[in-house]
Amino acid sequence: MNLQRFTNKNATEKVTIKERLAYGCGDFSSNIMYSAMAAFLLFYYTDVVGVSSAAVGVIMLCSRLFDGVSDLIMGVIIDRTKSPFGKTRIWILRLVIPYAIGTVLLFSVPVGWTQTAKLVYIFFSYNLAFTVIFTGINLPYATLTALMTQDQYERSVLSIFRMILATCGTLFIKTCTLPVVKFFGNDAKAWTMTFVVFGALEIITFMITFLFTRERVSTSDDNRFKVPVSLGFKALVKNKYWFMATLNLILIFIAQGINGSAEVYYTKNILGNSNLVGTFSVALQATQIVCMFFIAFFVKKYGKRNVLMAGAVIMIAGYGIMGLGGDNLSFLIAGCILRGVGNAGISACMFAMVTDTIEYGEWKTGIRTEGLINSAASFGQKIGNGLSNVLLGAILAIGGYAGKASIQTDSAKAAIKAGYIYVPIILTVVQIIVLMFYHLDKEYDTILTDLKSRRVSK
Repeated sequence: MNLQRFTNKNATEKVTIKERLAYGCGDFSSNIMYSAMAAFLLFYYTDVVGVSSAAVGVIMLCSRLFDGVSDLIMGVIIDRTKSPFGKTRIWILRLVIPYAIGTVLLFSVPVGWTQTAKLVYIFFSYNLAFTVIFTGINLPYATLTALMTQDQYERSVLSIFRMILATCGTLFIKTCTLPVVKFFGNDAKAWTMTFVVFGALEIITFMITFLFTRERVSTSDDNRFKVPVSLGFKALVKNKYWFMATLNLILIFIAQGINGSAEVYYTKNILGNSNLVGTFSVALQATQIVCMFFIAFFVKKYGKRNVLMAGAVIMIAGYGIMGLGGDNLSFLIAGCILRGVGNAGISACMFAMVTDTIEYGEWKTGIRTEGLINSAASFGQKIGNGLSNVLLGAILAIGGYAGKASIQTDSAKAAIKAGYIYVPIILTVVQIIVLMFYHLDKEYDTILTDLKSRRVSK
């Protein structure tokens, strides 16, 4: 096997099916940590470890300040990386084992410690796993798309494969976590053992990405190593579509995060059966996976923005059905299925839209910074996840939710329902409004042609 796969082949060369699948495996691995945090981490902290949702919310809000800095630092590091394995894949190799260890540490809070000691552990383990390690491996992974091809459609297809495998990762976590925890004894130690097993799977899937992908887009002739960091940031600020794509991601991940985190509370306290998390996940994620195989046609015909906006409208309709259904399982499952259709359009396009802003930024400013641009993906994902937990924690606290109580008050149940259904609807509406100002799909071909002519003339 040839491990040195950094090449100077045509940047518009078609990517093979095997390579697309290998690339997608990276997001399967990413979603083991990310989906576990989105769906179960707050529940683990409140109902297993026994700390207050408000305290956890404050910790996560403070951690977001570090996240923004770590994303930008890692973006600069990527833009200045040189190795036999390219600019991005080398970071997957370096950090894959620490990444698995960080996942385990998240779910290893010592339950015998005092409340203060638990919160200190949560602060440090959360920031180590998410702010440092997740950034260090996921941001290079997100940037890899831009270095595999410059063909806009190929990037869309890569994004589709990425999100199919990401959805499989989310489905795996949501359907397997609670049963595996139960298998290991359904106590605090069982949560740790579960994520030891999942951590091993993270290593395997990320190594598939490292071994079977390659970077085709050569950056060896540009002057990025001579560009001051301050100039790179100035170029980023001038990239209006980067701002829109970043805000879009933040809204998406807040909506998905708050809904995903509230789901275990909703099934346990309103429906009386926490195992329904798996049922709802199958309805949503399986539908999304099936629909993703047909999305490429619509993206090619209508563009990323329009497909994403249509997906957002369908998502709102799905949430609406769930709101009308209340505790009726048929309505709730139907809503999840409809959301799966909508989420296919959203997931297929959201990261590819960020990647497309690289060429716009280079065309606008003359400076190409894949790492800084793709910090938007990591930044949006982590800020969205963190803010979703902060929001849900605040909503639960306002509603008077008590993690150890056997029966919740009506106000607590209303708070859970708001986090599960109504807040995501509001955020998705805002997302549609933002996308109305995004027109890069129509401009991209002209921009790429102009960039190629500039490079030839140099």
